[in-house]
Amino acid sequence: MPLTAIDLFCGAGGLSEGFRQAGFHVVAGNDFDDRAGETFAATHREAKFLPGAIQQYSADDFLKAGGVKAGELDVLVGGPPCQGYSVYNHQRGLHDPRASLYLEYLRIVEGVKPKWVVLENVTGMTSAGGGGAVGAILEGLKDLGYKVESRILKAEEYGIPQERRRIVFIGNRVGAPIPWPNPTHGPGLKPFVSVMDAISDLPVLANGEGSELAKYRTKPASAFQTAMRGDSKALTNHWAAKLSRVNLDRMAFIPEGGSWRDIPFDLLPKGMKRAKRSDHTKRYGRLRWAGLASTILTKCDPHWGAYFHPSQDRAITVREAARLQSFPDWFDFKGSRTEQYIQVGNAVPPLLGRKIAESIMGKMAADGPRELVAAE
Repeated sequence: MPLTAIDLFCGAGGLSEGFRQAGFHVVAGNDFDDRAGETFAATHREAKFLPGAIQQYSADDFLKAGGVKAGELDVLVGGPPCQGYSVYNHQRGLHDPRASLYLEYLRIVEGVKPKWVVLENVTGMTSAGGGGAVGAILEGLKDLGYKVESRILKAEEYGIPQERRRIVFIGNRVGAPIPWPNPTHGPGLKPFVSVMDAISDLPVLANGEGSELAKYRTKPASAFQTAMRGDSKALTNHWAAKLSRVNLDRMAFIPEGGSWRDIPFDLLPKGMKRAKRSDHTKRYGRLRWAGLASTILTKCDPHWGAYFHPSQDRAITVREAARLQSFPDWFDFKGSRTEQYIQVGNAVPPLLGRKIAESIMGKMAADGPRELVAAE
């Protein structure tokens, strides 16, 4: 029997895609975001998508959608909306309604009784509300009979061309030790996957340019590009947002790897004219071909970070952001361009999801008899 997974707060399906690549059969997903759900449904046709707020669904609804009984599901994964904990939300804390959605995850765990659980969120969860949510998740899962641990994982250490930190919870009710994926990239390991490794084969665009179905500029120039292309002959979502005249004027002064500090004072945004040189270190930044990308957020807006292309005078496209998140090129994001950026930025990098899934599968294989006992 194939290993089964259900994805709560699935978004476009980054975590699901990682688990699918590892060999899991994703049987159901849920998200409140209609456009993200449209992307998930189109890219996970084997799964039943339940649209709308999770509060309207019972555990039985998910069991029925996934075609499994309580206690049979191999893993329940999910990433409750993280904006309540994000460092970009200056009023963050447990008072934010989005910050309590982990309780819905625990409610579904209680009814579905999966063998394994995986939960992901931003590292801001560790400090918002005094870290109360982290403790509540750990205690909540333990109260439900799960052995559980949490760690902060660095995406770049697993072959993702991006600086990204996320807290991950892994637990099980079968008595197995918690397996964590071993880093594969970094000092003493494989070299980090660079921006050039990730996107150098994509078509050249001017500010505001793009096409519905773009052809590749070159043959794959790295193992990462080969993996992202798969069997794709062309790619979607490769449109450059149209930047304002003043932002184009600012960009002209920013070299590869540069930032707002390279912009003449009279061209700086009013608020940044009061900034210290040590502040906003990546705002209005250009990516470096040989470096890692900044954390991909829900807006690839230059005022938020380093989202200018390394050598082309424009912001990075949805497809480039998706590459930097390790989404395969066949993954077509639905909705407006703004909605597409949100889906990409909110996602768990599929490659990180795959590494987590493979570590769990390895433990399942090693502890086969224990898994059989749990299923009985």
